[in-house]
Amino acid sequence: MDQKSLDFFKEELLKQRQEILSEAVKTMNEDLVVAGEELSDSVDRSSVETDRNFTLRLRDRDRKLLKKIDEALERIEDKTFGTCEGCGEEIGVNRLKVRPVATLCIVCKEEQEKREKMMS
Repeated sequence: MDQKSLDFFKEELLKQRQEILSEAVKTMNEDLVVAGEELSDSVDRSSVETDRNFTLRLRDRDRKLLKKIDEALERIEDKTFGTCEGCGEEIGVNRLKVRPVATLCIVCKEEQEKREKMMS
């Protein structure tokens, strides 16, 4: 992959990373703070707890994505970004635009999903 493309994906990944970190800060400062009046009865407490659990699940997904973003940034630095870990071929640019953390080309990803489906 040429340097211009690597720079494009690096910028996109850094932008995604910053958005995730901003959301995490917002969650810590706003979404998880509960005012006393919000907990006036058990239904309200249940609703607040459900919302909090949902928010924490979203942040956990973001945490996992953040790890994948960091790994993709490392691959950009060592010039292995865009190379399929399964077959060694280049991952299509269109696939990377949709999912820049992808480590498998579409063929290898489909094979992996078929194997996973057969195992379950």
